Amino acid sequence: MTTLRVAIVDDHAMFRTGVRAEIDGPVDVVAEAEDVDSAVTVIAATQPDVVLLDVHMPGGGGLEVMRRLQARHPGTKFLALSVSDAAEDVIGIIRAGARGYVTKNISGPELLDAIGRVAAGDAVFSPRLAGFVLDAFAGTIEIAQVDEDLDRLTEREREVMRLIARGYAYKEVAKELFISIKTVETHVSSVLRKLQLSSRHELTRWANDRRLI
Repeated sequence: MTTLRVAIVDDHAMFRTGVRAEIDGPVDVVAEAEDVDSAVTVIAATQPDVVLLDVHMPGGGGLEVMRRLQARHPGTKFLALSVSDAAEDVIGIIRAGARGYVTKNISGPELLDAIGRVAAGDAVFSPRLAGFVLDAFAGTIEIAQVDEDLDRLTEREREVMRLIARGYAYKEVAKELFISIKTVETHVSSVLRKLQLSSRHELTRWANDRRLI
């Protein structure tokens, strides 16, 4: 059987290196990219079977990568691989045409299985995320409604906000997102200021009310 050709698109070099170490061999990692423009260039040049695509990146994120490539390269399948498991991220990228969505705590063997299934035409989701998809398309939750407060946050601030709201310590957030603790502190201060909140407790309640965690 022909070895599947895979591209890894993520703005964190250490994460790309870790994913490559886990999957290269059983699949052929033919390209890596760190932002939207480089992703579009290398995917067009290498035409992989499956693209592992981060949702939040500089230049417009995974949605912009898909928008630019799908018409020209319809045979390429996209599997979202993201730290975010928020409903609006999951539904947004699935509606745009991704064949699956898994979170970054997935194991190497599980990721290889997901790549193979997506390449074969299956839809693949982490268990918690499958419920979002079913609820959205059943009309149980309204994904199209974008909260004005959430729109004030940058993509990185949203990632930090969700982890903090789940009870992560600053050190854990830094490790998860491959950033410094000082950067985490800066983002948290910015999030609290933009949302007019005064504590992590209020942030958790705010995020829960919007089904963001």
